[in-house]
Amino acid sequence: MFGPHLGRDYWHPHVLSAMAAVQRHHHVPAAWMRLAYADAPLPVDGGTTTSQPLVVALMTDLLDVLNTHHVLEIGTGLGYATAVLARLSAKVATIEVDPALAQEARRRLLASGVENVTYGIGDGHLGWPEIGSVDRIVVTGATDIIPKAWLNQLRPGGRLVVPTGLPGAQHLMIVKKDADGHLQSTNLMPVRFAALRKSAQGHVGPLKQEHLI
Repeated sequence: MFGPHLGRDYWHPHVLSAMAAVQRHHHVPAAWMRLAYADAPLPVDGGTTTSQPLVVALMTDLLDVLNTHHVLEIGTGLGYATAVLARLSAKVATIEVDPALAQEARRRLLASGVENVTYGIGDGHLGWPEIGSVDRIVVTGATDIIPKAWLNQLRPGGRLVVPTGLPGAQHLMIVKKDADGHLQSTNLMPVRFAALRKSAQGHVGPLKQEHLI
């Protein structure tokens, strides 16, 4: 599946195992349940989509997650990719701009037995400084430029996977931070993602009781 332009020619077995273990029908709207295992993005209320399984597998593989890592996910959606990341890492912090969607993702993930996730509400472009530095960052929506907040939150030795660029000219990008804090970026392949949504409330805060039904 991977070509030479991606710098590898295999899927990490632990990523394939995590993908196989996560039941996607737990993370799609009821109206689209019949297509839960189709390799396609599916609509979600609020104008967003659940990610295509192949894209989740690809971005997770490129992220190179270890079971000691703290991962920051920008864009929770209904928690499908979150569930995969939770199986691979020590803990996941995930940010969603839509409080109702964040609450629904939390409900679905807890019902599936996922407990190593912290949920935040707000503008993911700002990162989540309150949780401290992280080993990996993955972004589920496209941004025309990479915010400094993400680069600042990434630990030395860390890695960011993000779709970036203007509509019609997006690329999937890996940004690596070396032990001295220097950054190296690589454009991997053309992609087409919905734009990462911004929020008027700005600052990211935890999912609190008042957000829950």
